[in-house]
Amino acid sequence: MNGFAEKLRAALVIARRDFVAVVLSKTFIFFLIGPAFPLVVGGLAGNIGAKVQQNVGKPTIGLAMSADDNRRMMAAREELDGRMAGGLPDMIELAAPAPGERFDAKAALSDGDREVTAVVGGTLAAPTLTATADRARQWVGLVSNMAARARADVPTAYPDVQVEEVNTTIAKVRSGQAYTAQGAQVILFLLTMLLAGMVLSNLVEEKGNKIIEVLAAAIPMDAMFMGKLLAMLAVSLVGIAVWGTAIGTILLAGAQSMPALSAPAVGWPLFLILGFLYFTMAYLLMGSLFLSIGGMAATVREVQTLSMPVSMFQLMVFFFSSYALSVPGSWVEWLSVIFPVSSPYAMLARAAQQPAVWPHIVALLWQAFWVVMIIRAGAQLFRRTVMKSGPARGKTKGRLLSRFRRKAY
Repeated sequence: MNGFAEKLRAALVIARRDFVAVVLSKTFIFFLIGPAFPLVVGGLAGNIGAKVQQNVGKPTIGLAMSADDNRRMMAAREELDGRMAGGLPDMIELAAPAPGERFDAKAALSDGDREVTAVVGGTLAAPTLTATADRARQWVGLVSNMAARARADVPTAYPDVQVEEVNTTIAKVRSGQAYTAQGAQVILFLLTMLLAGMVLSNLVEEKGNKIIEVLAAAIPMDAMFMGKLLAMLAVSLVGIAVWGTAIGTILLAGAQSMPALSAPAVGWPLFLILGFLYFTMAYLLMGSLFLSIGGMAATVREVQTLSMPVSMFQLMVFFFSSYALSVPGSWVEWLSVIFPVSSPYAMLARAAQQPAVWPHIVALLWQAFWVVMIIRAGAQLFRRTVMKSGPARGKTKGRLLSRFRRKAY
């Protein structure tokens, strides 16, 4: 017990030292405003895309039938318009072909002055649709329906439908909870990917100026790893608090235009608490792996080389968890729950879809166990491959630890 308390105190000393050094540095402000640049770029790209979509305009079908058939098709369109979800494409009349001749639909589609998306020719009894493959599949049923309606001499009597509205259905609730689970996984992945990568280069500078040797002589290596990991977690939580406050203010300002999210199965208060806990575990699991991997790097260039496979590993974990969400109850979902680094994603999704609470307690203990195991394994690997020395003992270790504490405070 005394050994655990000593390691905990040493870890907290390291955590406080690293946290203060990062937060009080001049580059921390760039860390806080860094995510704003992708948001600004994304917003500008969205606005440009919306402008381009507006300029594209609504698709138009050109009618190249006889004058009477064209009139009947236009009347059928007006009759059906407003009764179909998404509306109907516009229709314009093209020059009717001479008797006994076939209208050149391909030439009409190539005419830059008309800009029609498809051409309907032939007769009401045997219409022809000339269009690209995707538009042909999309509109063949519509053209057939309008031609059949245009051939009828008596207007169709559409009955009034009595509507009874309900607040929700079980299918809608489960679908909404699935969207909530997916959104929570995406947010957890983005935060973890954005923040956990910082620990890759955590030890490089201290290895270069030999500080790591002093720390290794003063405290246990696993305590040093845990302290550095806790420091970076605290820095990440400060960043999340700042970003969350800014985003929350923006959302409150435009709350009327925001869609309502489906409530998770465990309820919003517990879901937010579990979200915080699973982010912590996801960060510690990924961070402990990255700290162990980054500890093997001797230079910043090696850390940059490691960044790509590390990012790919994070993406694979996220895709695996997302796929497990689409096959609930399968062995894939259970594997995603048991596999340590994907467990936070899978369990957060279960919190959105299933009301049981006790599995989350078991999952958090399981994830914490693996955090400890990975840190211990990484610390031993770091000592054997990098430090190549045994731990300091006796009075020397005590004097170094006391001196380091005084400097840290």
